[in-house]
Amino acid sequence: MAIDIQIPEFPESISEGTIGSWIKNVGDEVAEGETIVEVETDKVVLEIPAPISGVISNIVKNENEMVNSLEVVGQITAQSGASEQVTEKSVQQEDQAESKLSSDDHANNENSNITEKKTSPAVRKLMQEEQIDLKDVNATGKNNRVTKEDVRRAKSDTSIKTDSPSSKPLVPTTYSNDVERVPMSSLRKRISDRLVGAQQEYAMLTTFNEVNMQQIMDVRTTNKDAFIEKYGVKLGFMSFFVLAAIEALKTYPIMNASVDGDDIIYHPYTDVGVAVSTERGLVVPVIRNADMKSLSTIELEINQLAEKARDNKLSIDDLVGGTFTITNGGVFGSMLSTPIINPPQSAILGMHAIEKRPVVVNDEIIIAPMMYLALTYDHRIIDGKDAVLFLSHIKQIIENPIKLLLHI
Repeated sequence: MAIDIQIPEFPESISEGTIGSWIKNVGDEVAEGETIVEVETDKVVLEIPAPISGVISNIVKNENEMVNSLEVVGQITAQSGASEQVTEKSVQQEDQAESKLSSDDHANNENSNITEKKTSPAVRKLMQEEQIDLKDVNATGKNNRVTKEDVRRAKSDTSIKTDSPSSKPLVPTTYSNDVERVPMSSLRKRISDRLVGAQQEYAMLTTFNEVNMQQIMDVRTTNKDAFIEKYGVKLGFMSFFVLAAIEALKTYPIMNASVDGDDIIYHPYTDVGVAVSTERGLVVPVIRNADMKSLSTIELEINQLAEKARDNKLSIDDLVGGTFTITNGGVFGSMLSTPIINPPQSAILGMHAIEKRPVVVNDEIIIAPMMYLALTYDHRIIDGKDAVLFLSHIKQIIENPIKLLLHI
């Protein structure tokens, strides 16, 4: 009996996806719950598991083809009893392989090590692109599976070795006018479409301000050790800005609203998106009901979401929704930028690099750690006055953190 391999139901904010790679091919035996195909959306890569144990009997959607919510992309034929035997046999073989590795501390036979490593088509494609040999990759995935992160680490190690003075061959410099043409990834195309669409649909305007970071930096320096000891995570700047934005959103709820046709939708909750840069592109995981959470809880969630983003483990639920977004180009050294609104939201706050600059405080010129802030807003529903006052409110809170405790 053939069972359909079906795309899960996409949330309203995701209209379609693209087949990224088939982990299994026609004729391959799979166990129930095993990942068989990856689907890329503009927000996340979905790993589609096998609905039953059996054999891949048909693939109707190939790599790079578009797919819609609940669409059938292939079939699995159940094999009575066979799948369980295959699975049990595979487990036994893996256990034997692991036992062999653990009993031989000097396992240096490269050919043997290579055959014991498991790779997916996507990983093999990445290895080919990065020109990495399997023998140079340390597999950290379950059951000795090589992950994309393993390949990237191997690439980094290889680059370090290659860049060392002793390893560089003395060859004459050559020049070429040949260009390299690389097709956009599905995720990059989706991001491109959304950003262009936002600029065409929204009446975007950006206002700027600057904030003295000295008070926040002093708070971090004084409490960093105690914070790590109690919560197990470093105290960063982003959590302060999230709380400051929440307080400002309470005073200016239009900044937390969105446009739906001829209507303005006011949200009674505050879901703050925090932009995270990954090797695949920018993603914006969401802190749900951030207005009901403490600074420590927000800091923990930011770190957890960022880690999931780096490991490509974000789910659709982590990314959908959001009523306001904060992005920090300062981590890459950006001094000033005009961030683009994340649809269907109406505003986005941009943080930037902290630089020491001469400023006037109490009629005296001092050197202070300053950060430029940028607020891009939808001028269709947000007046310039509200945008300027909103950003000024955030500035006042950051420069006087006691306001966070008093909620003023």
